[in-house]
Amino acid sequence: MVLPKFSLFFWLLLSSIVILSINFPVKCDDDEEDNLYEGINKYRASLNLKALTRNENADCLADKIADQFKKQPCTNTTGANTVPGTEPQFSNYPDLLTKCHLAISNTRDGNVMPACVPGLVQSLVLTNFTKSLYSDSLNDTKYTGIGIGSEDNWVVVVLTTNTTAGTFAPYSSNGADLISRSGLIYCSMLLFGYIFLL
Repeated sequence: MVLPKFSLFFWLLLSSIVILSINFPVKCDDDEEDNLYEGINKYRASLNLKALTRNENADCLADKIADQFKKQPCTNTTGANTVPGTEPQFSNYPDLLTKCHLAISNTRDGNVMPACVPGLVQSLVLTNFTKSLYSDSLNDTKYTGIGIGSEDNWVVVVLTTNTTAGTFAPYSSNGADLISRSGLIYCSMLLFGYIFLL
């Protein structure tokens, strides 16, 4: 009789761990992105500006945009050397926002800055942001947060603000609530089943 109770407890514990793992995925940051984050904040500190804080939602968008760039060669119409007004436009930008659970109304005050650096050499990546047109944005005190994504030779920095139109706060989604609720209901049913079988 002890064996079935132990077996049921084991499956309940295992199911709970699996559900929690699915609802709270772990994301590992790349060293290049961490180094760029630290370098940008050191640059801002040298100008007596506040450090930018990491924004997970901006990280997500930066990753999605970097993925869009990954097969593009470095040219003067892409990245830090872009001639103003010739920046690439993504027709699927709303889809990229949706993948990151963002609403366009929460991203309008942000700034997306792609750069192409062959091999993503750390010193050159930082220079592409601090010694280019992008430095104006990095010097702007309205930006308080940062997201960084990289793919192949591309790195994308997304700057956020503390205004409603620039926080990159996720939109409320009934779908996300439904997933959380279904996980809670599933765990509750397993727990109820376990107690009932005792």
